[in-house]
Amino acid sequence: MRAITIVGNWKMNTTPTEAEQLASDIRLNVADSADAMVVVCPPSIGLETVSRVLSGSEVAVGVQNIHSDPQGAYTGEISAEMAREFASYAIVGHSERRDLFDESDEFISQKVAAAERAGLRPILCVGEPSEVRSAGAGHAESYVTTQLLNGLPDVTDISSVLVAYEPVWAIGTGQAATPEVAQHIASALRGALRGRFGAAADQVPCLYGGSVNSGNIAEFVQQADIDGALVGGASLDAGSFADIVTAAAQVKS
Repeated sequence: MRAITIVGNWKMNTTPTEAEQLASDIRLNVADSADAMVVVCPPSIGLETVSRVLSGSEVAVGVQNIHSDPQGAYTGEISAEMAREFASYAIVGHSERRDLFDESDEFISQKVAAAERAGLRPILCVGEPSEVRSAGAGHAESYVTTQLLNGLPDVTDISSVLVAYEPVWAIGTGQAATPEVAQHIASALRGALRGRFGAAADQVPCLYGGSVNSGNIAEFVQQADIDGALVGGASLDAGSFADIVTAAAQVKS
């Protein structure tokens, strides 16, 4: 059975001082949960502090973004090699990066490969915008499976990868996809992975993201192909985040 995994994406929130306090609160509320893998992804400026606070706990640290190259003249960027001193996961291909920073599938695939080379576990995000969803379930399925496979051409070990389905129309809107819609897409994603990687695809965690909270997480992880969540706003409150972890873990404990 795949482990429940809950990832908190703090996005561009928390100063280093605030990140230290939030990480400390999460450690008190969430750490040493035997029934779920927990990862927090602070802004890069807070990685060292958060890594120090969570050292020795069961809460892992991830980086929100990496560049595809190990070093170079890329002002403001950080490489996977830099991040791995503090993190063990890397979010790649988030819809905000795709939309606001025009990241292509090709560039995202290079980031996935860079994360794997550096020993970071990539969390590859896929998701359809509202206009694709409005065109029908078949269009949405095709859109996200194409994003997924385009992000993985250079992956050698699929067991290192996590997939996060985040319908763009649900992120930060308070309008979550139904569990049935999320399961339909998650099943399609796993099927696409099986087509390329065989039975190893069955070990890949598939997370749901988009207006996740403690009241709806259980419905999602009850689905056969959904193994946790990529949590945005609710991860900025240690109590709310802990409630999500607890509710998710209880379903498959």
